[in-house]
Amino acid sequence: MSVLEVTDLQVELMVGDGNVVRAVDGVSFHIDRGETVTIIGESGSGKSTTAMAILRLLPDDLAVISGEARISGHDVTGDRKVINGLRGRTVALIPQDPMTALNPIRTIGKQMSEAVRIKYPKLSKAEARARSLSLMEQVHIRNPAKQYDAYPHQLSGGMLQRVLIAMAVSTDADLIVADEPTSALDVTVQAGILDLLLELQEQTGIAMLLITHDLGVARLMSDRIHVMKSGVFVEGGPVTDVVDHPQHPYTQKLLGAIPELGPWQDPALTATDASGTPDASGTSDASGTPDASGTPDDPSAATRVKEASHG
Repeated sequence: MSVLEVTDLQVELMVGDGNVVRAVDGVSFHIDRGETVTIIGESGSGKSTTAMAILRLLPDDLAVISGEARISGHDVTGDRKVINGLRGRTVALIPQDPMTALNPIRTIGKQMSEAVRIKYPKLSKAEARARSLSLMEQVHIRNPAKQYDAYPHQLSGGMLQRVLIAMAVSTDADLIVADEPTSALDVTVQAGILDLLLELQEQTGIAMLLITHDLGVARLMSDRIHVMKSGVFVEGGPVTDVVDHPQHPYTQKLLGAIPELGPWQDPALTATDASGTPDASGTSDASGTPDASGTPDDPSAATRVKEASHG
C-alpha cells in the first residue's frame, strides 16, 4: 500500500467578487515508502496548493476540495478530524521559510519538545528534552544543548531549517511534505540541507513529497517527477526520463531556462586588437599588429589591458 495515494484531486479557490478559480484540476499520483516524488512548476502553477490541500491547511471558507487523498490508508479530504489525527504523527510538514515558521518568543527547545510530545504525549519533560537533543545531534546541529535554550532569532536560516527538519523527524511520520525547503537559503546552505534530507530518508525509509521550482533540486532528490502547469500535470515519470528526455513543450522550456556556464577566458591574458580579433601575444600596436618588443604603442590599448588585468 502506498503511503500517499492521490486520485483526481481538485481544489477550487474563492477569489474576489465571488469568482472561483480551479487551482488544482484533477491530479493523481502516489508515493511509496522510502520514495521521493517531486511536483515542480513555476510560481502559480498549483504545486504548493496541492500540498496544502492534502494537509488540509487551506481554509474551508475559501477552498473547496474534491477527489481523494489517502495518507497511510486514511482519506483526508472529508472529515477534518481525520487529518487532525494524522498531522504531527503520521504526516509532517517542513515549511518554506524557516525564519517565520517558528514562534519568535519561545525557545527552540520548548518548541521541539512540544513537537515530540504530540506524537508521544506520555513522555516526561526530561525525556522530551533528551529526545530533542538527540534529534538535534541527528540533524548535525553543533552544541545542541546551547541551541536548545536559544531563541529563533539567535540561529541562522540554515540552523533553523535543521530544527524544522528535526521537528518533522521527531514524529516518526510515514510521510514528510517538504514545501520549497531550501528556497529561502543560500546555495551553500541548500546543499547541506538536501544532503541531510537524503541521509535521513536513507536511515528511516520515510516517504517524501517535495515541492520545488528548482530542477536541480528535483533531479538530485527525486525518484519521480510531476511537472505542473496551470493546475494540471503535463508530464510525469522517473526523474531520468523527465529531465533527460522531456516530451512536453513546457518541460522543455523549463529545462531550456536553466543557465549554462560557457568556457571562460581570463581577460588579462587575452587582449583584442582593433579589428576585434583576439591577439595571442596579448599586445598590439596602434595598427593592430604586435610590435617587436611585445609592448603596445597605443596608450588606449595599454589602458585596456591594465583595466582588464585589474577587473
